[in-house]
This record gives sequence, C-alpha cells and structure tokens, in this order.
Amino acid sequence: SLWGDARPRKSRRNLEVDPVVNQRKAYIYAIGAVLIWSTVASAFKLSLRTLSPAHLLLYANLVSVLLLGVILLFRRELGMALPTNRQQWLHSAGLGILNPFLYYLVLFKAFDLLPAQEAQPLNYTWAITLSLLAVPLLKQKLSLREILAIMVSYSGVLVISTRGDLLAMNFSDPLGVALALGSTVAWALYWIFNVRDSRPPLAGLFMNFLCALPLILIYCLLFTEMQVPDLSGLLGAAYIGCFEMGISFLLWLQALKYTASAARISSLIFISPFFSLILIYFLVGEEILASTFYGLVLIVAGLVLQQFLKKQSHDVD
Repeated sequence: SLWGDARPRKSRRNLEVDPVVNQRKAYIYAIGAVLIWSTVASAFKLSLRTLSPAHLLLYANLVSVLLLGVILLFRRELGMALPTNRQQWLHSAGLGILNPFLYYLVLFKAFDLLPAQEAQPLNYTWAITLSLLAVPLLKQKLSLREILAIMVSYSGVLVISTRGDLLAMNFSDPLGVALALGSTVAWALYWIFNVRDSRPPLAGLFMNFLCALPLILIYCLLFTEMQVPDLSGLLGAAYIGCFEMGISFLLWLQALKYTASAARISSLIFISPFFSLILIYFLVGEEILASTFYGLVLIVAGLVLQQFLKKQSHDVD
C-alpha cells in the first residue's frame, strides 16, 4: 500500500492481544486520521484569509515541532531522535527541504490562489505522482493497465481545473493548478527518499520539521514582511500544526501498528476528499461545482484502480 510504507513493527505485547481487538483499534485510529485530513482543506483556506502562505507555514511548523518534541519527550525517545553525526543532520535537512518547506509552501500558495474545492482534489493526486516518479528513481515499471488508471485520475484533474469546460481548455487559474500539482512532486519525492530512512517515523518527522524551521524563518525574513498573526490566524496555524502536521501522522502510525494488513485501512482514505467537500461547503462557504465532484470521482476511481492492480500484481508475485 502507498500508505503502508512507514509501518512500524508490532511489539510482542500487541501480538498477544486478540487480533479482532487489534483490528478494531486500527479502524478507530485510521478513522481519526481520515477525519482530521478531511478538515485541513477548510483550515488552510480559512487561515490564509489572514496569513500569507509563508507565515502560515512558519507558525504551523513551529507548533508541530513543539508538539512532536513533547510527544517524543513523553515517550523518552527525544534523545534517540537527535542525529549523532553530520551525515544524519544533512539527511534530516534534505528531507526537511522537501517536507515541510517546499511541500507546504507550494501547497499553501495553491490554496491561496484556488478555491479549496479545486486545490484539495488536485493535491490528492500525489499517489499518482509517486508512481510516476518511482519509474526513473526506483526503477519500477508501470503496466499498461496502471497507465490507464493514471490517465483516469488525470482526466479528473482536467475536469476540475477547467471547471468542466474541457473543449475550451480554459483553466480557472493556471498558476494555482500548476502549484497544486507541483506540491505533489515535493510530497512524492519526500516519500521516495524517506524509504531508506532507518529512524522511527515520528523521530524522523520531528527532525525534518526541526531542520526546516530556520530555513522557513530565513525565507520569511528575506521575502516577506513579518507579521504577528491575529487570533484567528494563530488558531488556524496552531490547528494545522497540531493536527495536519502532527496528530494525524501519529494516529495513522498507530493504525498501521494494530492492523493485520495496511490494505484493510488504506481504503478509508478515499472517504476523506468527499467529506472534505462537505466541510468546505459549510465552513468556507464555497458552492461546490458539479465539475469538482465529477472530477474528484475520476481521481479517486483512478487511485482505487491503481491500488487494485498493484495488489493483483503482488498476489501474482
């Protein structure tokens, strides 16, 4: 599963528990993560009403670093998270440039330019981007049927970005669309290079975010006018830092820890973008276009088909 690569090993204690109980816990944790992911598009859009993309990233990343640090301290794993040599520091810094620096900076700018209902589904194609980049970088191969699944997803991208006017090919905001799709490149590259990371996932995420913090601050000082956020902007950044950049990751790791198969819970992820549209309608106040819904259906259909084809291929192997 694309979402099961960071799965931690189960402890002996967890293996002794009734597998039905473990799977029930996995579903609870997974649903919690999915519900959080469903809220972030609205949180991004609302926060960007008072904060610039760079400042939203700065404050959210700071909150995330503090939260992850406290969690690691509580677990007595903070010392293990800190790099012990120059190579490990460089590795953390390199991954931190991809995520959170480039990924969220580009993504927030896309949300600043596009309606949330358009930016969110376009960003959801990161799994397709991951498959495409895995061909040259990981020497993986795509079957003809997987290529067709990818084409189905990207047809949904066209429907959303042209607002259903495919013949005219008149994009609603070309730069915003390019940024939304570009953010998936940074996210996919992060996970490709993260495959070789031997650190515990939570410790690795903490160090990546910690190393990115000075870079984000320097970027804000050089290219923006520093601003103290108002209460709504501060609360939005705190929410994104706590939940999108922290707790959702922790919940998903717990779900992977308890489930017998990542495939059992990964299908829950496909609920997120549809539930997100409902929240965008009620919280952000956007009128959901028919083209957004139909485009999202095509994107998710392509993703589901691709996952099914990969599972079939693994079963044959």
